[in-house]
Parts: sequence; C-alpha cells; structure tokens
Amino acid sequence: MNLLPALVLVPVIGGGLAWGSGRVPPPAGPSTHSASWWTMLATLCVETLVLIMVTFGHPDRTGPWYGHFSTPWIPAMGIAVRLDMDGLSLSLIWLSLVLCFLCACLATRQVTAHAGAFHFLFLATLTGIIGTFLATDLFLFFFFWELMLVPMFVLIAAWGHEGRQRAAMKFFMFTQGSGLLMLLSILGLVIAHARETGVLTFDYFALGHTSLSPALSMLLMLGFFSAFAVKLPVVPVHVWLPDAHTQAPTAASVLLAGILLKTGGYGMIRFDIMLFPDAAGRFAPIAMGLGVAGILYGAWMSCAQEDVKRLIAYSSISHMGFVLLGIFAGSRLGMQGAIMQMLAHGLGTAALFLIAGAIQDRLRTRDMHRIGGLWAAMPRLSGTGLFFAVALLGMPGLGNFTGEFLVLLATWHISPATATLAATGLVLAAIYALRMVNRIFLAAPRADLPLLQDFPVRHMAVFACVMAFLMLLGLYPQSFMTFSAPSPLSVTTAAGRQDSAP
Repeated sequence: MNLLPALVLVPVIGGGLAWGSGRVPPPAGPSTHSASWWTMLATLCVETLVLIMVTFGHPDRTGPWYGHFSTPWIPAMGIAVRLDMDGLSLSLIWLSLVLCFLCACLATRQVTAHAGAFHFLFLATLTGIIGTFLATDLFLFFFFWELMLVPMFVLIAAWGHEGRQRAAMKFFMFTQGSGLLMLLSILGLVIAHARETGVLTFDYFALGHTSLSPALSMLLMLGFFSAFAVKLPVVPVHVWLPDAHTQAPTAASVLLAGILLKTGGYGMIRFDIMLFPDAAGRFAPIAMGLGVAGILYGAWMSCAQEDVKRLIAYSSISHMGFVLLGIFAGSRLGMQGAIMQMLAHGLGTAALFLIAGAIQDRLRTRDMHRIGGLWAAMPRLSGTGLFFAVALLGMPGLGNFTGEFLVLLATWHISPATATLAATGLVLAAIYALRMVNRIFLAAPRADLPLLQDFPVRHMAVFACVMAFLMLLGLYPQSFMTFSAPSPLSVTTAAGRQDSAP
C-alpha cells in the first residue's frame, strides 16, 4: 500500500474536520480545549503514524528513494500526480511534524476566536509544505508551492498583531511575484524538453536530462533561484521577513521560521543544484557572496533590535546565509552542513519564537527594555530561553554549531577570505544572543513586574524533547548527515528500483 498520498491528504482532511468541529462549543472548565484543537491533535498523530510506516516500512529497500507514487492527472499536458521521497524530503517532513506538535501543544490552544478556521488553515499550510517536499512533477510542485502561501497569508492577516495587514500583504506579494518567475522557468524547461524529444512532460527526472545551452540553462536556473531566494530569504529580497515574523501569531511564526524558510533551501538543492549543475556552478560565486552578505547583515541588524521577535527574525536571515553558502559551496561537505543547519535552525528558532510568544502573552510587550529580568519570576522559562539562545550563537555540542562548522570548512577549501567573513557572523551572533539573554532574563527585575505564571511541567517536557534533538544533532551528527542526504537525479520506478533516465 502506497502511503505517500496519505501524507499529503491527511492534514487537509483533518483540517476540514477541525473547521467543522470548531462550531461545537467547548465543554465547561478552565483546562478544557475546543473540539477543533483535539481534531487537529488527532490529525497530527495520524500523520505521524503514516510517516513512521513510510520511514520504517521498507527495510529491504535497495535504492536511495524511500517511496514513489505516480498517477496521471492531466495526461494531455503530460502532468501527473508524482510523489517521491528521499532522505532530504523525509528529514524535512519529520522536522515539520515535530514543529507542528510544538505549536499544537504550546501555541494554538490560546486561539479562541474562530479556532476551527485557524486550525484548518494551519493544517492546510502543512499540506502545502509536505506536498512541496514530495512533488516531483514540476506542475504539482508549483501547485503545492502556491498552496502554502494562501493559508499563511490569512493566518497572519486575521490572527496577527497590530501591523498584521501590511505584513501579510508584503509576504504575499514577494512570495507570489517570485513564484511567477519560477513558473516561467518551469514552462521554459518543459518547452525546451518538448522541442528536443517531442514529449510534453513535467516529470522532474525526465526534465533533468534535457540538453540546454549555457545561456538558457542560466536563465532558467535564475528563475527557480528567485523564488527560493525570496523564501529562504536571501538579501536583498528579505524585506518581507522581519514584519511577517513579528506580526504573525506565535504558531504562524513557528511555521514561517521553522519550516517555510526551509522550503527555499530544499528548492535550491532539489532544483537549482540538481537540475542545472553547470549553471549553478557558474553562479556559485555570486550566490556565496549573497550568503555572506546575509550572514553579516542579519547578524548586524539583530544586534540593533529591541523587539525580541524582530531580533529572532533577523537572526534567521543570518543563519539562512550559512545555508546558502553551504548549498553553493560545490561539495558534499557543504551540502551536509547546509542541511544540518536547516534542521538545527528549525528546532532552535521555533523554540525561541514560542518563548517570545509566551512572554508577550504574559507581559503584553515584545520590547526587551520593558520586559526586564525574568529569572526570579519565571526560572523555567528563563532557563529554557538561555539554552536556545546559546544554541543560536553556535555553542559546540549543539546542532547549530555542527551545521555552521561544516559550511565554514567547505567554504575554506574554496575561499579562505569568504570563510573568514562568514565566521565574523558568529561573533555578532554571540553579541546579540547574549544581549537578549541579559536584557530578558538576567537583568534586574522590573519593580512593577506582575505575578507571572512560569512554564508548567508539561511545557518543560515538550521543550526538553527539542533540547534533546538539538544535542543529538550536535553530538552525533553522522547518522543525520547520512540519513538526510539528497538522492541522485535518477528515475524511481513503482517497484523502488533505480533506472537510468533516457
């Protein structure tokens, strides 16, 4: 039984049920939750069971691909529903589900207005994300790529903070505009393949072996790169991110920083590097320069922020610069570092956004000057925040350090000067991370600090799992580096064999 379609369909079906159950009034009692929340949690549990079956259901697998599904969709145009899973997509789907459980346990229960609609949009976004990680028909990939945007736009615009409308519109315009450039590149690649072979198809594996002139290859690669650069994001097309992260509700901030940014890195690996290796190699010096610019710019801007969510948002720009640097370093070591950085950043930054959201819920402010020292009032929250702040600055033994070290090592082999500039971002990371810790947790407490509720034990248990994952990424990275490696550009048959593409 092929379970890849179930991975895509379960979240949106569960979201529809959550929306319908949102009309059921919650039972009386302070600790009870709405029916839509329970439906969402059940949906995530079912999705996890399906993913476990996909992950461990093929012990006799011989090829690098974990699963394949294909059925015609629009045969006249060569469009099919084609889904393929390798280690890269599987690891990012696992990251997505872990972060969705974090949101379900720590962020979405506070949503009371139109909770059913909120949970539906949340799960619809997850469907778009998983579909993006699995689709190997380029039309289907574009469909899921756009599907992510609409529910996230509504989540920000309807449930965000004071400047939510402007932030949501900026997010949508940047991502939608760059997505249209990617669509033009998809159509250009399909037409070039049809002229060469006489076959109209959107199949990723067939299109990957299309003969292209150097100029056309570079042009098509840049169309894909523009969409992925906006989502990653890459300086200077990053301007949507600080506002979107700051104004989004906590659960949407976690999805944005923890998962949606990773679709940009995934797209660069899967499409820019693997479909257009020659063009990507020629473009690599520019891409690596943009990566260094993002590292330094994001870190410098983080040092100047007083809003804790904006600080975390700008730090994401800096850390995604390491991802861009590793992807275009042109070596397996750099690619492994980029993937490790995506996984570690997703866990650590998501946790920081959850902590920032908890502080805002309790103090009604994101201004670090107005928050004051919280260690005496909330030692559990403060200790948790200290751990993830230390992870943010790249402490050895945690996942962020592993990813950054591998990227810098790969970059050093190409350009010691570039690696040195990138390493400067780590110095700035220590400055803004420790500044955040001092102002929020270790400073003298405010005289008018109200009585605050610390993290309960169940919340600490959830955060402890994330801490364990980050430590595992830092102390034993080899298994994750092997597991999450992208598979080569080869055709996956329904039987799981690897055949050479024509």
